Amino acid sequence: MIHATRLSTVALACCLLAAPALAQSVNLYTTREPALLNSVLDAFTKDTGVKVNAVFLKDGLQERIKAEGANSPADVMLVVDVGEINAAVDAGVTQPIKSAVVDKVVPAQLRGPGDNWVTLTKRARIVVVSKERVGQDAITYEDLADPKWKGKFCIRAGQHPYNNAFFAAYLTRHGAEKTEAYLKALKANLARKPGGGDRDVARDILSGQCDIALINTYYIGLMSVAKNEQKGWYDAIKPLKTTFAGGGTHVNVSAAAIAKNAPNKDNAVKLVEYMLSEKAQALYADGNFEFPVNQDVKESAAVKLLGTITPDTTPLGDVARNRKAAADLVDKVGFDN
Repeated sequence: MIHATRLSTVALACCLLAAPALAQSVNLYTTREPALLNSVLDAFTKDTGVKVNAVFLKDGLQERIKAEGANSPADVMLVVDVGEINAAVDAGVTQPIKSAVVDKVVPAQLRGPGDNWVTLTKRARIVVVSKERVGQDAITYEDLADPKWKGKFCIRAGQHPYNNAFFAAYLTRHGAEKTEAYLKALKANLARKPGGGDRDVARDILSGQCDIALINTYYIGLMSVAKNEQKGWYDAIKPLKTTFAGGGTHVNVSAAAIAKNAPNKDNAVKLVEYMLSEKAQALYADGNFEFPVNQDVKESAAVKLLGTITPDTTPLGDVARNRKAAADLVDKVGFDN
């Protein structure tokens, strides 16, 4: 069993570097929840004989590795959100992942600049509507600006990382001028002030406060199996096939990178490759209703519930670089006010 670890930097480094079986171990730093990783990490150890020393952090992962410097025990970083993994690249704490498995399994737009990170799973940000009050089955992100949705649109805060990534993707595709106009149109369509969580927009659709909203797909999955009032929120919504005009669906990712000074680089590559295998993808993706990046996994929980998605081809590295500009536009139009 892999256990959550919260050791000081010095204590961790001494402990890991002094481990007698270090050659057959790999040190993972991650901001993911232990429950979403333990099963796949246990399977990796069972199948390869390589022990995983997992350090679970709430935040500050790349800052910690940078502070540890050349003696950092970190081998692999695993995080949620393209902005977070790109920040690790910008901090200079990653190195290119050279792997034929990565080249085969992960599309180019789902890898970082210079292959400094790779996508492991995808979560789509899609439109849901009231099952009772909205008849259509498909929509483009651009259509959310249509005045027909005036007073009917709900969304969590525009500066939340999920929406920041989406607006950055819109900016990458359409440019600053059109994105500013888009944000103004979305604001004009709001049923309430942006806020709450993604599941709250489903609750507000049930109550009749709004008819249409943006949500991450894994929240739909989690509500579908809920044993409380959230199951009712799920029953009130209908997911729409959602794409950019002439493009695919916006996705964010969980992603992995190899640390710049990884003391166990071969095992680090082995862990990343394992997590892209069909077996590991099924274990890892299904735990949170995420979409596997390995296209050979056909029967994931997310696909069974929501069908397949075709990710937008805009490189996620470009999206990450536009996040600050997108955040500035959100503030400029007073989106969250």
